[in-house]
Amino acid sequence: MLSADTLSTIQKQDKEAIRHVFEEYYPTVYNICLRYCKNDTQAKEAVNLSFDAIFDAIQSTKNLTSIQLTEFIKSKTIQCCIELVKSIRSEYYVASTVYANSPSAKNYNLFEDTTIIDYNAINSDVLIKTIQQLVPSQRLIFNLHVLDGYNLQDSSLLLEANEQTAKSNLEKARFNLQKGIEKNFKAMKQHEQSF
Repeated sequence: MLSADTLSTIQKQDKEAIRHVFEEYYPTVYNICLRYCKNDTQAKEAVNLSFDAIFDAIQSTKNLTSIQLTEFIKSKTIQCCIELVKSIRSEYYVASTVYANSPSAKNYNLFEDTTIIDYNAINSDVLIKTIQQLVPSQRLIFNLHVLDGYNLQDSSLLLEANEQTAKSNLEKARFNLQKGIEKNFKAMKQHEQSF
């Protein structure tokens, strides 16, 4: 935990104190960004934007305690991720106009048998990859509501969407996440068996 002195030196733009906070909180910020963004490159961009916003906010916030710092950093990071994803989500709409014509393209059936999937064996890489594959609106609401614990009303306010839209996107995200996990888990198992 950082001391009050460290926070005051950050407000004075002390490079050593800033480096200390960056090193201590980088894993937390990066993991949040990785969940909200569609790939590692976008996550790293979000990390940079987040730390810029965090240090700007620390310098303008009075009476911030070291106990509050972790929640403060998490909140600022989530806000930056939302802004970044919303600013570039139009790329999804462009990409969605291209359709797969290969026979490997599969439409998932809601009632497809999934008994071969052991959900306890899913590793975090498969989960992160699957979350990243969700469309931006679904990825944002899933992260906010399910992983970060915001209620639907607060989530919809952060996303500047109405509550019904947020709820609909959450339902779609849950369905697509389940099917994506199944697909990625099967691919991982096939890859392991080929060796």
